[in-house]
Amino acid sequence: MSNVLAATYNSGMTDFTPPDSFAGLTPELVLDAVESSGLRSDGRMLALNSYENRVYQIGIEDASPIIAKFYRPLRWSDEAIQEEHDFVRELQAHEIPVLAALQTEDGKSLRHYQGFRFSLFNRQSGRAPETGDPATLEWLGRFIGRIHAVGATASYAVRPALNPQSFGVLPRVWLLENDFIPPDLLAAYTSVSQQALDGIQACYDRAGDVPQLRLHGDCHLGNVLWLESGAEAGPHFVDFDDSRMGPGIQDLWMLLSGERSEMQSQLTDILVGYEDFFEFEPRQLYLIEALRTLRLIHYSAWLAQRWSDPAFPAAFPWFNSQRYWQDRILELREQVALMDEAPLWQI
Repeated sequence: MSNVLAATYNSGMTDFTPPDSFAGLTPELVLDAVESSGLRSDGRMLALNSYENRVYQIGIEDASPIIAKFYRPLRWSDEAIQEEHDFVRELQAHEIPVLAALQTEDGKSLRHYQGFRFSLFNRQSGRAPETGDPATLEWLGRFIGRIHAVGATASYAVRPALNPQSFGVLPRVWLLENDFIPPDLLAAYTSVSQQALDGIQACYDRAGDVPQLRLHGDCHLGNVLWLESGAEAGPHFVDFDDSRMGPGIQDLWMLLSGERSEMQSQLTDILVGYEDFFEFEPRQLYLIEALRTLRLIHYSAWLAQRWSDPAFPAAFPWFNSQRYWQDRILELREQVALMDEAPLWQI
């Protein structure tokens, strides 16, 4: 095992080689891992919808079920996972409705069992927010503003940043150097992806020196659970697994949808709440389509890099077909044009 991988698994795990896949994560191991934390499982286990990691709802004797999250081997270091946990707990200390990993008596939240890293969470119910309601968008904006106000007080030391290099240049290089893009489409993808990167850089140049802060990083509606009533009514933010340093607009643009006029209206409603707690720098508007384009490039590389995981061909059977890459080429061409358009508001 390399020094880098050895450093990744540095918490007393010297008697075995860490796994490089989920192949050994059997139901028995999952239940044993949970019980190693001092809980008594009743044997019920429900796999939840997650591909990057493995997430299960586990029944607990004489108590509510808990959520067990097993981290993809070799993706993050222990230190990077702990940074995410510490940030979420910091948010929780500011009474922001987030789902923090449960701690042991000695204050640890990242756990180890048979080479796998995992964490435990209380189960959180809720539904997706109704983004057609201006009051809901304003409410979402208030809490994202509060998250960013805390996120701006410090920087990550270990977790990487979201930028054109990490989400665009490097994923593109990986795709071009591996045999995923069909040969007859390789030249077209190479050309349009380079045009896309040039457009992204132009957007960043127009935006200028936008402040970077600790983000949720993947703040789409699937990671926001809405409670209808009671003291905890409103949005609850879950799954900070992709939390990184980046521009604040990253946590806002994924809440926007529809035609340009609809997105303008939605962003206005969000920022009414957001700016109650954190100042919005309008220059970030230049980055919306650039960040969307980065996400598209990164997503293709993410699927390709995970393709040896049996869960991915089963869940994404349309990936890596001739049609898939033809659609990606057209999609990037559309993004190149969109990045040349004026931002949602006049700056």
